[in-house]
Amino acid sequence: MKPIYFVCVLLCLATAFAARPVHAQTETVLYSFTGGSDGGGPQSRLTSDGAGNFYGTTFEGGVGNFGVGYGTVFELSPNGSGGWNETVLYSFKGGEDGANPSSPVIFDSAGNLYGTTGSGGIKGNGVVFELSRAGKKWKEAVLHKFIGTDGANPAGGLIMDAAANLYGTTQNGPAGTAIVFELSRSGGTWTEQVIYTIDQPLLVGLPNGLTMDAARNIFGSTLFTVFELSPDGLGAWNPIVLHTFTGGLKDGAYARGTLVLDQAGNLYGTAAYGGAYGQQIGGYGTVYKLSHGRKGWTEKILYFFKGGPNDGYGPAAGIVFDQAGNIYGTTANGGEFNLGTVFELVTPVGKGSHKEKVLWSFNGPDGFFPFSSLMLDDAGDLYGTTIAGGSTDQGGSSGNGVVFMVTP
Repeated sequence: MKPIYFVCVLLCLATAFAARPVHAQTETVLYSFTGGSDGGGPQSRLTSDGAGNFYGTTFEGGVGNFGVGYGTVFELSPNGSGGWNETVLYSFKGGEDGANPSSPVIFDSAGNLYGTTGSGGIKGNGVVFELSRAGKKWKEAVLHKFIGTDGANPAGGLIMDAAANLYGTTQNGPAGTAIVFELSRSGGTWTEQVIYTIDQPLLVGLPNGLTMDAARNIFGSTLFTVFELSPDGLGAWNPIVLHTFTGGLKDGAYARGTLVLDQAGNLYGTAAYGGAYGQQIGGYGTVYKLSHGRKGWTEKILYFFKGGPNDGYGPAAGIVFDQAGNIYGTTANGGEFNLGTVFELVTPVGKGSHKEKVLWSFNGPDGFFPFSSLMLDDAGDLYGTTIAGGSTDQGGSSGNGVVFMVTP
């Protein structure tokens, strides 16, 4: 069973539709997962190696113990004939090696991959892992097993600083907290340090992924806050809450995905609920911008989702920019079949506002419920994953997910 986090899913609305709507844009399924040894249920964004190959994780599937798949790390590479080949680099066994990854992988300068699993390890608390090439195969090394007091159930993925230290978040920790952690290496040993403890995560909200600027300041979000961690030069970090979401008509709630920084230091993100077209946290979600000025940080809502067949709602991931400043993202619901969308927010001219274009409405066989942010290539094509749908879909109610490309 794939976990569907904060978004209401209305599968019954999809069964009556079979035809694809007419769009100026096109969507191509690069790979459709079967849920078997190749994996299934991808929830994370893709990572590129710069040579045209994509890397990601699946929450389930693979070759685990006793015939049960606990997720994979996969590579998708062009086959030279217009298609794509999927290669499973590692299948999690569900034990101390980790289980059920829902976050992306990242590369270091040597070509090693790093990621997290939300469970497995010690007492099911999750792990941080590294995959390195061993000839034609990949070998996993577990860098850290969470024991609970140092955090549990990492989510949101990892970031790496210039010194190759790793940073991430966990959804749980001691006494009902959540954790931001740092992993640093000395010789062949990795050491974890808890750098920020989020008290009362059920009230403040579970943490998402992290972003770091050139000065090593870390930015992150929970369901109801945006925060900054600044290094004090002595090995500690100073926390500041930049914004608290109200969930009202002029704001959002349930912030999702990883924040994005622009060149001017502004922060951009999405909220799954709230907004002008709903009341409290019952709205359809927003895309927001946080700007720093003399009086602190100020929020501006760039777009209020409206729901319905001509719009999306419930964004569950962050956004990406193109060189012209246009914004691209996904919603987990809404669109013509209520199975999610890929959208564009066109940058305004002068003092105008952002205009939304639905680039694609998922219909089931082409995927549904995109829970990952997008990747943008130099040609302007968008790549992402959906946790369900694909070639094994039965009328918008099943399937094991896809990797897709949308050409705006």
